[in-house]
Amino acid sequence: MGLMTSSFVLLLTVAVANLVAQWVPRISKTYLALLAGIIVGLIPGLNRQILGFENEIFMLLILAPLLFFEGQLTPMVKVGKGIPSILGTAFALAIGSAVVATVGLHLGFAVSLPVALIMVAISTPTDATAFESVVTGRKFSAQLGNHLKMESLFNDATGLILLQAGLMWLQTRHLSFGQNVGQLVVSAVGGAVVGGVLAFVVMLIRQQIVRTESNVVSSQTLIYLLTPIIIYLIAEKLAVSGIIAVVVAGLVHNGEANSSRFTAPRQMYLGVELMNFIAEILNGAVFVILGISLERIVRQQYQQMFQSLQWLWLGLAAYGLLVVCRVGYAYLFIAKRQWRPSWLFALGGVHGTVTLAMTFSIVNAVSAAQFQQIILVETVVIIVSMLLPTVLFKWLLPQDGDALSKPEILARIRQQMTAVGVARVRELDLDAAVKHTVIYDLQDQTKANPLRAFLRRWRGMTSHHQAISILQSRDQRWAMMQAFASERAFLADQARQHVVEVSLLHDIYTEVLMAEALVVDPASQMV
Repeated sequence: MGLMTSSFVLLLTVAVANLVAQWVPRISKTYLALLAGIIVGLIPGLNRQILGFENEIFMLLILAPLLFFEGQLTPMVKVGKGIPSILGTAFALAIGSAVVATVGLHLGFAVSLPVALIMVAISTPTDATAFESVVTGRKFSAQLGNHLKMESLFNDATGLILLQAGLMWLQTRHLSFGQNVGQLVVSAVGGAVVGGVLAFVVMLIRQQIVRTESNVVSSQTLIYLLTPIIIYLIAEKLAVSGIIAVVVAGLVHNGEANSSRFTAPRQMYLGVELMNFIAEILNGAVFVILGISLERIVRQQYQQMFQSLQWLWLGLAAYGLLVVCRVGYAYLFIAKRQWRPSWLFALGGVHGTVTLAMTFSIVNAVSAAQFQQIILVETVVIIVSMLLPTVLFKWLLPQDGDALSKPEILARIRQQMTAVGVARVRELDLDAAVKHTVIYDLQDQTKANPLRAFLRRWRGMTSHHQAISILQSRDQRWAMMQAFASERAFLADQARQHVVEVSLLHDIYTEVLMAEALVVDPASQMV
């Protein structure tokens, strides 16, 4: 019951945060979810409903599906071409910067080398979603963004192996570099093999079924949604990287989706919509959880925080050393000896909930005093890595005018399109009641019908059989099809004349096609 209540509060918080994000579009949805989590943490009655952070549940039910979906949105060809970059950023850069930062913390703050390595390892994984939040409304190089995305997909495994090495070093007082590197290679390669093989087998089974009359969309969709969880569990059971396994599984499914889009269109469409919906909810939940966790950390460690500020300087130093290493790597291998893109790449390495999850995973592996210090250090790393680029990017990056003006452009095009559809209906020889119903439905595309009109329509639908008959009539459907055809022709003409960016027209064109499907698809009709 506690898990259900906790999940309900989290999901409701995500829903509210996403609604508020529509009212303040200049503030990233991620930051609003983070703020919502902090507010929930500050309200005792709500805070008590949220269970304590469970690292295994987070990794299995939130991080694994998110990374699977991220992988599915990434073409395998792009990953193949980017293997040198992935090996460089996710492994070489991560290990090199870990060595530099570990030694730096040890020499600068007299922290033991094992504890310093643990702090740095936890700070290694970067977060693609958190990165998107700091560049909201700004133009960022697509090439640099791709490097950062690929890095964030694969460097979690490096951080976990480094963390295991640090914990082993702390417990045994011995660090076997060769053994740890070998373990990293086995874990990463093993995870890729396990994820690729399992995903390929699942793909073959699903594709065999979908090509028969025995195909069931609900069963196929369930298999699809459970795939990342099953693969993650199997990979972890085999002592290889479950994170890399689900990423590679997502890459395999990207090829599947692009190779069989029209075999079962309903199934494909449902899968894409579910993927987008669940990814948006999980991304929001990640930062709500982060907000709640940060509030609890500050509240529980309040006295410790002000007894000594060493945790603050350690956190700033750890983040600073990692950024310096990233700048140097980008300057040499990514940005072609240019400082500005090197700094953009370095600041784009934002840390988020994976860092927090790794922190909580060591609660029983270190002493209480060490854990208190580490959790405060990682809190500083997370906050600074999000706030600093948010501020600096306002000066370093130009505004994305297209993103800021997109809502106004869409509203204008949608109004013009709807006017074309309404004009077409007025030309038709139809019963007045049918024509009125169709025009009302078309005007809903622009949200032009006020709540009062909706209530009148709703009352008529629930009390008059004649209204239902109109919706079911052949004339009504024919008129809607005529209107939609006119609207699509208008949008196509706008695209040919290059009036607005084609991608914006695709958004509205898709909405028209979906509305048309609601009219003609028997499975979508509710009357």
